[in-house]
Parts: sequence; C-alpha cells; structure tokens
Amino acid sequence: MPSAPAPLWSGPLDVDGLAQGSVRAAADAVVRLAAARGARIAVTTSPRAVGLAFAAVDHLRIDGEPTHPWAPLSGFFAAADGWVRLHGNYPHHAAAIRGVFDLPDAEGDAQQERQRIAERIGSLPAQEVEDRVVAAGGIAAAVRTPQQWREHPQSRAMAGTPWVGVEPGGPARPLPSLPVAAGGRPLAGLRVLDLTRVIAGPTASQLLGCLGADVLRLDPPHRPELLDAHLSTGMGKRSGLLDLRRDAAVLHEELLPAADVLLLGYRPGALDRFGLEPAALAAAHPGLVVGALSAWGSVGPWGGRAGFDSIVQAATGIAVASAADPARPGALPVQALDHATGFRLAAAVMDLLAQGRGGLVRASLLGAAQELLSAPAADDGPGSPSGIAADGPLGTPAAAGSPSGSTAAPVFAPGPEPVEDDLIEQGTPHGRVRAVPPPLRVDGARVHGHIGRSGGADIRWSQR
Repeated sequence: MPSAPAPLWSGPLDVDGLAQGSVRAAADAVVRLAAARGARIAVTTSPRAVGLAFAAVDHLRIDGEPTHPWAPLSGFFAAADGWVRLHGNYPHHAAAIRGVFDLPDAEGDAQQERQRIAERIGSLPAQEVEDRVVAAGGIAAAVRTPQQWREHPQSRAMAGTPWVGVEPGGPARPLPSLPVAAGGRPLAGLRVLDLTRVIAGPTASQLLGCLGADVLRLDPPHRPELLDAHLSTGMGKRSGLLDLRRDAAVLHEELLPAADVLLLGYRPGALDRFGLEPAALAAAHPGLVVGALSAWGSVGPWGGRAGFDSIVQAATGIAVASAADPARPGALPVQALDHATGFRLAAAVMDLLAQGRGGLVRASLLGAAQELLSAPAADDGPGSPSGIAADGPLGTPAAAGSPSGSTAAPVFAPGPEPVEDDLIEQGTPHGRVRAVPPPLRVDGARVHGHIGRSGGADIRWSQR
C-alpha cells in the first residue's frame, strides 16, 4: 500500500492543508465554470506545483537575479514588554514609521536606520508602538499569543464569520459558449476589473487571467505597485494607471458597465468616496460579481484597518505558534494566508459566474488565519534554514552573522525547490523574467500568461 505523500512544509501548523485545499477549491470551480459554458475539461494540480506557487516571489528571477521583497523596516522588533511587527515595504508605510520615530527620510545605511528604530522601539510597550504607527498611517501589530487574540475585540467581532462569504445577486449576462479557439482557456470572453494589490487579490486575478479572462488591473499613479509584486503575480493580465481622484468617471462609465467581475483589495472604506463601496456596488450592478478582499474583515474595531499577511500572522498568534525559539516570534514558511485567500476568492468568483449570477464575495486574511489556527495540529518536527527566513527579518538587527539576528533553526521544513521546467521564462519590459505560473493544468497543459509592463496598458477593454 503506497504511503501518504510527505507534507510540503512539516511544522506545527497545517500550512500544507490550507494551501492544497485552496488550490483544489479553485481547480474544482474551473471545471464547474467550463461545464456551464458547454465544455468538459480536466483540471489538475500537484503538491509540488502548489508549493512553488505559494513561494512565487522567492523563486522570481529578473535577468537571473533574485529579488529582495523585504525592506529593512519590515520585520520583528523587540519592544520593552514583547515584540512588534512592522511592514515598511511600501514607501508611504516606511515614511509613516520614520515619522513616528522622528527619523529623516530614507538616506544612508539601511541597517543603521533599522538599528535606530529598534533602539526606540526597545524602550516602548509593544501596544504603544502598534497604536502610534497605525495612527500615523503605517502598518504594525503587537505580537500576541493565540489566546490573547481570541480575547481581542476584532477576533470576537469576526467570530463565526466565514473565511469566504458569498451573497448571491441577480442574474448576470448570459455566458457565451466557449469558442473552439479558446482551447484550455475556460474564462475566455469574460472581463475582470482588478483593483487589488500585493499578493492575495493579484493571485486571484492572475489565475483568472491565465485561464483566459481579460483582466485589467488598475493602480494609482502616485502609488504604483512594487515591481517584485507585479512580476510574481502579473501573468495573464494588463496593468494600467488610473487616478480615481480625477478619473473615477472612466471607471464607472466606461469600464464597469462592460465588466463581469470587479475585484477590490484596498482596506474597507478606502475607496468608498469613489463610489466603490462593495455592498452598494453589488446593489447597483446586480449582475456583476464583486470580490471584496480585506485583511481583518469588514466589521469590528479593525474593520477599516489595513494589513498584510505577515502582520495578521503577528497579531493572531501564528507568529508565536511558528516560533522555534520561545524567546522570539517566528513565521510561516510562505505567505500562506495571502495565497490561500487568493485562490479561495477566485473559486467563489468562478462559482457565481458558473451559476449565471452576480453577487458579493467577501474574503479576509483573518479568515485564513482563523482557519489555520483551528485546524488539527500538523507535525511539529524541526525544519531547516529556509523556513522562517522566507518571511523576512526577525528581531533586532544582528551585529554579525544572520542579518535577521536569528540563530534558531526554523520550525517549518522547506518547500520544494524549482527546476527549469517548473518556471516560465519570458522577455518583459522589465527584463528577462523567470516566474512561477499558477499551479493548475487544464487538459494536461499548465496555465500561464504573458507579463506586461507595470502601468503600461491602455485603460479600455479588449474586444470580446
């Protein structure tokens, strides 16, 4: 009798189950949508493909060189009474952190800047650091235990809320039969307007685009997407710039009326002034599928707060549960909350399309964290050095040795390493790129797509 396959990432939390379950949900939804359009297809995946996709940014290469997605002001810092995690990858968030601690704009040695901030944080309670950074428009979370998070008002407000919730709307425009030329592209002819950022939302829209949808992603010109984020989740879609402060009418009058799907990934409330409140949109466009993604959910005291996968890990107790050293927090081996939520969001969107209905899909990173923490414990054997390091700097800066200051062995084992056939290599306006495609095959052929210029697309739909 064959033995069960080894988990992708052995460790104390069932990251493997979270990852593979989300991709299987997406694969099943593709089959249902294709069937609704009159096509019978086989959609498959594999643990190896899932493992590589969830570590896509780690395997990204631009002209043969790896990227460095974690900025110096991102990571764990020791506070006077515990730990806090900051996220400073985006320039405006890094500027907020510097403002809180009275540091000048970025200049000089980055590690010296990190050291100065570490010294200031070391004299403050973790909760005060969180409060001050968030009040200044930055991103931070005090590191909590799972029990502390269960007692937190946001945890209580979201108790019982599903990871992905669906509110069906009205009838959508009829799905045309798949043209013979569509081949393995079961979403051909559908239009997706993508207003998401970072990993979770772009993972969903990348999958939809690589399956044939015309995906148009829009970013504000004053805050373009980070290049590594664009390249690692940018297959199969077009990327353009639209300033909603000036040109919201373009979106409402030219793009939305012809869209089948709208994906929103900014913090709840951030786009309301542009007529993009999810429930109101779903009511005004009952045949439109609206996917609304958030870090913490849309209710509760943190319902309007921004966040990222690593910050949700810190706040909810995942960082404590993932620690190899009791004295320091740890992290998941990949940004699993982001990727898993992206695939679950895509699955729910495709199911509404298959049913011929519009509706509102709400998904949150917090929901993924709650799912992971409530799952049966996985193997808690020790891992190897590529686990926690995948989630960026830990602790205060080291004087020597590891740049993260951590000497403890990670608690999660590493995922698979790619070989040449696992990656898609292509010329792009940003150089020669090798990237991991979505982890699905349609009738044996893996899905993938072209990566275009970030912000370089015309703001209009392609012909159906």
